[in-house]
Formats: sequence, structure tokens, C-alpha cells
Amino acid sequence: MQRYADSVCRCMSGLASELDLNSRPVDSIYFGGGTPSLMTAGLLEKILSSAEKCLRITSPQICLEINPATADPEYLSDCRSIGIDRISVGMQSADDMELKKLGRIHRFSDVKKTVSDARKAGFDDISLDLMLGTPGQNMPSLKKSVEACAALGADHVSAYMLKIEPDTPFGRKPPGNIAGDDELSDMYLSVCEWLDTFGFRQYEISNWAKDGKRSRHNMKYWNCEEYLGIGPGAHSFINGRRFYYGRDLDGFMSGAGVTDDGTGGGSDEYIMLRLRLNDGLLYDEYAERFGAFPDKKYIERAGVLAGSGLAAVTGEGFYLTRQGMLVSNPAIGFILTGK
Repeated sequence: MQRYADSVCRCMSGLASELDLNSRPVDSIYFGGGTPSLMTAGLLEKILSSAEKCLRITSPQICLEINPATADPEYLSDCRSIGIDRISVGMQSADDMELKKLGRIHRFSDVKKTVSDARKAGFDDISLDLMLGTPGQNMPSLKKSVEACAALGADHVSAYMLKIEPDTPFGRKPPGNIAGDDELSDMYLSVCEWLDTFGFRQYEISNWAKDGKRSRHNMKYWNCEEYLGIGPGAHSFINGRRFYYGRDLDGFMSGAGVTDDGTGGGSDEYIMLRLRLNDGLLYDEYAERFGAFPDKKYIERAGVLAGSGLAAVTGEGFYLTRQGMLVSNPAIGFILTGK
């Protein structure tokens, strides 16, 4: 852990110097990927102190992803005391059998305790993660999980559809009793409606928030803004350039550098990212960024999708409807390419 924290600090300082980042304001720090809550609060503080030395930190939102089986009251209090002001808890489900089938080490009682302990520690910004389409999940159990998020007083909910990747336990041995595409679509649309009734406002395909509780971290991505990622597998977007660290932990701690991943930030990429947001593509913001309004072909193609209920076009811009979000990849591809 100590060696890893030292490596993060070393890499952050080196890239900040190399890319001349100390003149740019930083308002979001996010500890995520893997299980960062396994790291001691002291080591998290060490990383934050290093960031303050090599970057210009300005009123940041500092978020920590937490596995509910790895956080106790003292740890949460220590995290709050070093400046972390938001936590994202990997709840996944309120049904213990579903959690067991997912191979999670926590149970729903752990989630309830973590949220309660976090409130007592002074956290007033708590996000909960849900998964849709997991083995054994059905509409009643999913509704129970959504209701649990509301009952726990969550400020933010992220709901992701299960995606089975190759070379994973599920990929090698696909689970039975999982929702088909039609049922999964119904689950997604139902979650949207249920969260609406509890006062959560959808702002991105998979994210909902109470007023003023959107994740700054998420919005950096969807607004195609710059970000610096440190750690194995972490990606960055700085000065129009994308680069990343390899996924090898030992290599990272031994000083392996970043790998170039080409350029980024062009108009097509911006449109693609913005269309993940409920606000969609706004003409004025596009013009401010690129010096001209978007080509009319994009607006015309969005109009074609609007005819099928997959998009909407207004005087200010265009966006995908919830039905469109269910098929966001092909819908966005059609707007960009006409195919």
C-alpha cells in the first residue's frame, strides 16, 4: 500500500511538471477503480497532500469509492477529517441472494451500516451503485433495491446494466436466470420512473441525482473536459492528447510510463459524449467550443430519430429520449455517420 501510494504521488508530480498543470484549477479529485477504501486514510491523505503541492486545487469535490464490507465508523470519520466529502458505495442490490450470486463479499446490512456511519461522520453527499439484469433479479427485487436507495437517503444513484466481459468468471461460465434484452429494457425504463418518483433527476444514461448532487467527476467525462488519471489502467485527457497507464500493477510501481492513445476532443467525440446527457447537445455550447454551430446534417439525423421516438429536437439543441438511451450506441452512431 505504501509503495503504491508513493508511486501515485511520484507519477502525479512528474506529469504535473511535464504538462505544466500547476496553473490550471482542479475542482474534482476521485479515488476510484478497484477498492480504494482498502487504503488507509493516512495514505489517502498523503496522496491529497501531494496533489496540493503539484496542482492548483480549488474548492474540490473529493470522492472515494467504498466497498461496504471494508469501511468502519472510525475509517469513515478519518476520511471525512482529511477532506473527502463524497462517497460512492457499491451497493449493487438490496437482495442478499443477488449479491451472493454476483460474488460480492458484502450483504445489504453492510450497506445500511455504511450509509448510517457515513452520515454520522459528516458526509452529506452519498452515492449508491445499482446493477440491472443480474442473475436472479426480477422486477419486484429491482424495485425493492430502488426503494432501498430512497429509504437510505441517497443523494445520487448510478444504475448500470450487467455487461458480461470475456475472460471473467461470468464470461467463462455464463450465469443462468438473467434478463433478456426486452426484460432488461423494461427494467431500465422502470428504474427511470421509480427514481423520478423519489425525487432523483436523471442527468446521464446511468446516473441520477438530487438537486445539486451531480457528480463532478462524471460531468468531466460527458462534457469532454480534461482529466488526469493516475494508476494501473488509468486514462487521461490533457491538451487534446489521450494517454494511459498499462494495467500491470508491478510495472506501474516500478516506474513504467504512459502509453499514447492519440488525440481527442474533436467535434464528433464531443457530440457523442454530450448525447449521453439528458441535456444532450446544446447549440450555443457547441458554438462556443468550436466556433460555429453544428452541421445541419447532425440536426437532420436527430430529426429522423425523433420520428421514431428515440430523440427530440428543440430550438436549443437535440437529445436522446429514454427509449433512445436504450440504444444509445447505434443511435449516436447514426447521428454522427448516417449509418
